[in-house]
Amino acid sequence: MPFQIPTNGKPNIVVVGGGYGAVAARHISAKLDAASHDLILVNPRPYRIHLIATARMVVSDRDDLEKVAFAPYDKLFYNGKGTFVQAVVTAVEKSGDKGGLVILHSGEKIPFAVLVLATGAKWPGPLAFPDDEEAVKEWLTARRKEFSSAKSVVVAGGGAVGLEITGEIKDLWPEKPVTVVQALPQLLNETYPDKFRRRAESSFTARGVTFVYDDFIDDLTSVDGSVKTRNGKTLPGDLVVSAWGTRPNTVYLTSLGSDVLDGNGFVKVKSTLQLQDHPEIFALGDITDIKDIVAANVLSYIKNGTALKKYKGAMEMILITDGKEGGVAYLDALAKSRELLVPMFRGSMGLQ
Repeated sequence: MPFQIPTNGKPNIVVVGGGYGAVAARHISAKLDAASHDLILVNPRPYRIHLIATARMVVSDRDDLEKVAFAPYDKLFYNGKGTFVQAVVTAVEKSGDKGGLVILHSGEKIPFAVLVLATGAKWPGPLAFPDDEEAVKEWLTARRKEFSSAKSVVVAGGGAVGLEITGEIKDLWPEKPVTVVQALPQLLNETYPDKFRRRAESSFTARGVTFVYDDFIDDLTSVDGSVKTRNGKTLPGDLVVSAWGTRPNTVYLTSLGSDVLDGNGFVKVKSTLQLQDHPEIFALGDITDIKDIVAANVLSYIKNGTALKKYKGAMEMILITDGKEGGVAYLDALAKSRELLVPMFRGSMGLQ
């Protein structure tokens, strides 16, 4: 998608990342004084992918989810108060005490007065969508063929993604053997109570899913229709699916210095979601371990130099679909299972 970086001399608010970042950009544009600042959103793809829909989308073409789960940015900004730039950000550089430059893969540079970082997480396995638009289509075709042709499947990872992929497989091919290998003694992680984790196991066990706990798959290669675990178990599976946890997509931020990221690659932020030593830079979403108050704070910052709201924590909740008609959650899972929260997702992008 061709783009033109604004060159009218106004300071830029630059948002990097078109997932949570797109939502923040939309909220900023709603109250932004366009006479004082330009708003620019940078993302590698020309659309946002609805992550909740991806487990179903990679397994099959059921529901034609590409038509609704890929949301373009053409209606994102209120009253057109924003510019979309399709590009990969490779580095961020500071210019003096405040402001700096966002470096694109093309070598172009976008100056910023305020920067919002929202590049999300890198996903493993089938959800590791490429950045190129045509490559995404090829990726989906290849993944769907793998799932449909597999005689048995081993899913490496017993978190939400691994379980939802498992549920989609069982919906379409109820008799296809599926084994989930989980490194922990129960599904999910210790964030959730044992009672809920056991309930999740029961839901999938009832559909014929086999679980292996306290074990790991180091080599995802299937040999003669089976795979070996770290503890030496041989499991039937001519398709082995990686569903391990994500890692933050923050390598490009090492240019800001060694103190910006923690040991796990997460951005270190204050309670206002500003970076510790860079008050004009905010971060949100999966690259931090806390959620979003960024839009209000950006608007406050450009108005009077302060960010007023502080993050005070949020309720922990989870919805795990088990195919299209079931699931487990702290609230009604069927709302997600049937529609995958697509209407809510598209509404957040300014789409019907």
